[in-house]
Amino acid sequence: MADTTKLSVEKALNKLRDADAPKSKDERRDAEMEALKEEIARSKAQRLRLERRQRKTD
Repeated sequence: MADTTKLSVEKALNKLRDADAPKSKDERRDAEMEALKEEIARSKAQRLRLERRQRKTD
């Protein structure tokens, strides 16, 4: 069998918690702004598609 290192439950949980460390306010705001920019881009694209479709039926 291969040698594997064993961690205590506490150490394993601490490693997992460190990986999921809370983001700073700036990081959260940046992520939120990026999501909003993507939503705006989707909305603009949808509006343009609808306007093109409307012009075709006129």
